Amino acid sequence: MSQTRDYTVPIIDSILHPTDFSEGSRAAFHHALKAALLAKSKLTLLHVSPGTALEWTDFPGVRETLERWGLLPKGSPRSAVPELGIDVRKVVAVQSDPVKAVLRYLGEHPADLIVLATHPHEGRARWLQQSVAEPVARRAAQMTLFIPSGNPGFVSAQDGAVSLENILVPVADTPRPQPAVEAAARLASRLNCPRGTFTLLHVGAPDSVPTVQCPETPGWEWKTVTRTGEVIHAIVDTASQTHAI
Repeated sequence: MSQTRDYTVPIIDSILHPTDFSEGSRAAFHHALKAALLAKSKLTLLHVSPGTALEWTDFPGVRETLERWGLLPKGSPRSAVPELGIDVRKVVAVQSDPVKAVLRYLGEHPADLIVLATHPHEGRARWLQQSVAEPVARRAAQMTLFIPSGNPGFVSAQDGAVSLENILVPVADTPRPQPAVEAAARLASRLNCPRGTFTLLHVGAPDSVPTVQCPETPGWEWKTVTRTGEVIHAIVDTASQTHAI
């Protein structure tokens, strides 16, 4: 007997958004905040600093964003944020290597979802010009949402509105792809997106595509493509070609 999946049940309790305060990271922050609001989860904003002076105001403004999105009245106190069902924390890790810092934080504070900005054709965050997105995603072995720099994604910075018709889901043996596939279907359902396309992307040989169960989502279809080469480049290029997130 078939079993109907309930896509309204949150499965994400904790979200981590490493930020370097760049414009690309700001777009990723909007997606991390929107995801936290949908899942009613904890959101941690993590910045890695080699020891330079840092002001808390350098972090993206959570209350300001929620006020702009019309979810909080203007001038709301900090205590108003948890009333929306989310718990937001801002953390500074003092270390010269951002990848090690992010992975160490994840080791001590596991997250269900990581939201990262990537730079087109480089896969780099601005932190010390080191590659951050790919090694964090690979070594953390956790579900990760990539937001390419220069791409506003599916969440409006101005009002938090969602525009979503194409979802790209990179799949590999590690991390286990099924949770990401189900999360993508749940995302489309919870955002009330009437139609669109899920594209499963595997970077590697066609015969090495991992087996996943694709949930039936009314109005949406599933496609699978394979690419070769460097993982982040393949993800960013395919996202551009399919106009996907």
